[in-house]
Amino acid sequence: MRRLILLRHAKADPAAAGQTDHARKLAPRGLASAEVVGAYMARHHLVPDRVLCSTAQRTRETWAGVAAAFSPAPEVVFERRLYGAEADKILAAVAGQPDEAETVMVVGHNPGLHVLATRLIAAGDVESREALREKLPTAGLVVIDFAVEAWADVHPLGGRLDRFLVPRSLDDATH
Repeated sequence: MRRLILLRHAKADPAAAGQTDHARKLAPRGLASAEVVGAYMARHHLVPDRVLCSTAQRTRETWAGVAAAFSPAPEVVFERRLYGAEADKILAAVAGQPDEAETVMVVGHNPGLHVLATRLIAAGDVESREALREKLPTAGLVVIDFAVEAWADVHPLGGRLDRFLVPRSLDDATH
């Protein structure tokens, strides 16, 4: 079995004058959300073996907030190709992961993550699937399980949604 965890970056500040989109930082609310996501993941044993993270400042800060809940923090690979990547490129990055990593996490951006999540899921809680189909908000966490032996075998409609959580529900879920 393979488990894929998708996390959209947390709430970011708008770009300041002269600042690139890639350099945008998390807003205070985003920093808090990342810590809550990390606490939830640690409490529920959602510890990735490997993390693929976009190189954008807001995804790096999101991962730092999440990673603080793990000891030790999982291996992270910062991938420029994940910045603004379409669903197919994200899936290609996942398919290329070593099979020793049973759980892989991607910290990235919409619309690519949202499109990928909805493409991969064929089963799971209907209400959660419908909620995800509508929107993947900032700091939204998607956990998808696949009955395959290799990351290269992950394909559209091959996954079962284990859980979909959004920041406003995570605060209650960690208590």
